[in-house]
Amino acid sequence: MTTERVLHMKGGEGETSYTKNSLLQRKVGSIVKPILEDNVKLLMSNMTSESCWKVADLGCSSGPNSLLFVSNMVSLMDNASLSLNQRTPRVLQIYMNDLFGNDFNSIFKLIPDFFERIHKEKNENRGRCFIHATPGNFYGRLFPDDYIHFFHSSYSLHWLSQAPTSTNIAEPLNKGNVYITSDNPPSVCEAYLKQFEKDFKLFLKSRSEELRSGGIMLLTLIGREKSEDMTSPWGLIDMVLNDMVQERKKLAFFDLPIYGPTAEEVRQVIEAEGSFTLQTLKTFNIGWDANLHEDVGDSILDSKMKGEFIAKYIRAIFEPLLSVEFGEDTMDELFTRFANQVAQLIELETLEYTNG
Repeated sequence: MTTERVLHMKGGEGETSYTKNSLLQRKVGSIVKPILEDNVKLLMSNMTSESCWKVADLGCSSGPNSLLFVSNMVSLMDNASLSLNQRTPRVLQIYMNDLFGNDFNSIFKLIPDFFERIHKEKNENRGRCFIHATPGNFYGRLFPDDYIHFFHSSYSLHWLSQAPTSTNIAEPLNKGNVYITSDNPPSVCEAYLKQFEKDFKLFLKSRSEELRSGGIMLLTLIGREKSEDMTSPWGLIDMVLNDMVQERKKLAFFDLPIYGPTAEEVRQVIEAEGSFTLQTLKTFNIGWDANLHEDVGDSILDSKMKGEFIAKYIRAIFEPLLSVEFGEDTMDELFTRFANQVAQLIELETLEYTNG
């Protein structure tokens, strides 16, 4: 089964759903908000005559975080119009994009309350907001030429269109592992980098054809500081699966379609593809257990609790993909073991994501 058919966050509103386990992603959005504000101001100053803005959120996922971006756009446009002494565009069209298996219904259910809230907050200068669902793979075209004013994507572009494959059909690329490890030969990491370069170039080419002249794109993704740094939750998934899977042949032909590039790798792809001028490239670190205090209040945060918290949101992200390959009945054991591994590791080192 192709990656785009099974890659999505866990839907619904259950205890292991993405809706209930996406505090980390919300934290990242708040960190990036000042950069979003700067870009909104720049776009409004560039496009003073535009009466309708078309904004696309690529990899919007599901749950309340999806509409948080829309809420930020509405308020930031209001603030920018005041600071620039100009009217807010009369119409804001938001296109929510993700793969076909995404739980769009969890977004739709929140829209009536969202519109009611922004209407209560409405000021005389605010335009109307319309929200559209745009299912499809962003590694390819999604919109007509010269159509979108602003592209946004948060925590999506580290996902690959597919895991890299071996040139030898009979021989797996990454035998005995599902992700890059420090013990892999260089060819495995090179294959992952090559797949990222191929996907990201196609993404950039597609967006350049869809973006209006003077338009802007803001992207946030998980990366890594140094090329040799392979510590990641998906690396721990590899370790746990190796302990669990008895039929090694099945494990040998499965690899996770995810890659965290370095800032330099991102820069090189953008410059090589040539469609965009890179204005700003920033990185920041955030702990794997970021925002845990919001979930548990003032409780004492021991390593066991941190491991369980991290396991819950990693499960919300990876379970749909892993359950297809290894079975739903293995998920409880897999993520219990994963939580234990994280609890042990967090005692030894600081666990952080590098974001860019």
